[in-house]
Amino acid sequence: MLTSHVSACLANADLPVEERALHDALESHPWGVSNTVANDTFGLLRAGTDGPRGVAVVCGAGINCVGLVPDGRTARFPALGELTGDWGGGSGLAITSMWHAVRAEDGRGGPTALAPAIARHFGLASAGAVAEAVHLGHLPVERLHEIARVLFAVAEGGDAVALELVDRQADEIVRLAVVALRRLGLLDSPTPVVLGGGVLASEQPLLLDNLKDRLARAAPLAEPRVVVAPPILGAALLGLDHLRAGAEAQTRLRKAYERPRTVAA
Repeated sequence: MLTSHVSACLANADLPVEERALHDALESHPWGVSNTVANDTFGLLRAGTDGPRGVAVVCGAGINCVGLVPDGRTARFPALGELTGDWGGGSGLAITSMWHAVRAEDGRGGPTALAPAIARHFGLASAGAVAEAVHLGHLPVERLHEIARVLFAVAEGGDAVALELVDRQADEIVRLAVVALRRLGLLDSPTPVVLGGGVLASEQPLLLDNLKDRLARAAPLAEPRVVVAPPILGAALLGLDHLRAGAEAQTRLRKAYERPRTVAA
């Protein structure tokens, strides 16, 4: 039985050609009468706003940013990792933390509490042993994302290297948001800046306070918001928009999927 519409907001749908390919793939399955595909960051933006106006930055495994205004114009980034100038998210934080930790152990870098903290987290003798375990397949590479939590804990303890990485993450987030705001002519008017993904939804005070201060200086009228609702909420809201469902349907949907609140940063 066909549903009325399939709204898919997907990670790694970073380029228009990828969105078209994914749309064609959906069309080949008998799931919906109609289908739309968008990058998952558009879903985050919709979850944190009431309409097509604002900027969203997602920090999950990676980092991405989109902006949208009612006339349909968008601001986007390729989001292909270091190839396109990106850094951040859980993956960026984890790999760079490992870089500093291993170099601290072997003498190429300065000391940092990240080294023993990462070793303890994985129950191994050293950060170097963690690297070897990942390389040999004894430790799933996906578990490296856990290092983001370790990083924030070490930063809370005042470690200079960890604090520098948190500061760099805040700077990257604000750079993306400000560029998107500028491209769409939104710097001079109150505009939501929606923040989400695992790193930001964890609401780490060191990161949120830092980026809030940076954003206030660079874009004083921006209105930062952290969305802690499940990612599916934005895709479902976009689906209701497509079907021209009213405010009552959207309210019911938000109540069904949101965690207790959408938090102002």
